[in-house]
Amino acid sequence: MQHVYHLSHIDLDGYGCQYLSTLCFEKIDCYNANYGPEVPARLGEIVKKIEQDKFIKGDTFEALILITDLNLTTKEGNWIEKEAVRIGAKLQLLDHHATGAKAAERFAWYKLDTSRCATLITYDWLQTHYAFDKEDSLAAIVKAINAIDIWVSDDELFEYGKVMLGMISGAREIGRILFPAQDRAFKLSMISEAKQRVNEKDAPIRLDDDLHQIKKAFFRQEHNNTKDNLVASYVTDLLTTDRQRLSISYKEYKGILGYNVGNASIIGNACMVKNDDYDFYMDINFRGHFSLRSNNKMDVSQMAAHIGNGGGHPNASGGKVEGYKDSFVYADVRTFVQNYINEKCKV
Repeated sequence: MQHVYHLSHIDLDGYGCQYLSTLCFEKIDCYNANYGPEVPARLGEIVKKIEQDKFIKGDTFEALILITDLNLTTKEGNWIEKEAVRIGAKLQLLDHHATGAKAAERFAWYKLDTSRCATLITYDWLQTHYAFDKEDSLAAIVKAINAIDIWVSDDELFEYGKVMLGMISGAREIGRILFPAQDRAFKLSMISEAKQRVNEKDAPIRLDDDLHQIKKAFFRQEHNNTKDNLVASYVTDLLTTDRQRLSISYKEYKGILGYNVGNASIIGNACMVKNDDYDFYMDINFRGHFSLRSNNKMDVSQMAAHIGNGGGHPNASGGKVEGYKDSFVYADVRTFVQNYINEKCKV
């Protein structure tokens, strides 16, 4: 059976493509990237994953690298084509950005259509090659994404697409770098909910009204609560489950490092309560600003002053990492922050 490795963009159109592919393919791993150096980095991850899977499953293993809503340079195209040949994987790119015209001319697997969004291109491709959605039950939601992505303002589904656009761009509750699989699942679940409402009367208003409950439903566990508390509980569980990967240290103290998690007052405190064998929680954003939380285990205001020219209260403080180098790979963020703290502790 074919195993699909799907790389797509991080906006509504990109996730729309993955909403379709996850419905179509039984065996699929998804990845997401923004433009720039993240694209070849994610392609490198895919190549390594295929090599691992092929080693486990043997020569009968069939892999397809599917790239949607992202244009490649000819250099990137040459690299992934050579790698695909080397590992025995098929390649298919479906995109609509005119900046990929030169690469599209160069590679037979590069399908470019500037007249439609990537979700619509992907939908037609899946229907043609995999007999997908024969009843056209997904046609309306695809049309809504197409209307907003290429800005067909007179389309009847344009306003619905506009609500969906904000729905995805505003979905920052989890964070795609730290927990990519869960963040993607959250966004695809919202597209699925939007699909259920697309044909209703006053659909844009209905979806807009329902978004808060849609989000709460995703994060709700045994009991209902405020959305902030539900998100805090969900993210705290993720941080706790993955805390070995997220661990850092400051002097003799042990901490958990989040990246772009936000809402430190709720999530940080919840994380400290649940992980009482840890001394502090630190969340750093892409600009190098950080928040610190503790639960009477240490004075984080002293830590903030020491490493980030910051301060605050013994259990809640913040500052900024000097010369912070951001990355779309969490392991690199953690390594940078730990090395930075270690250097500060030498002074």
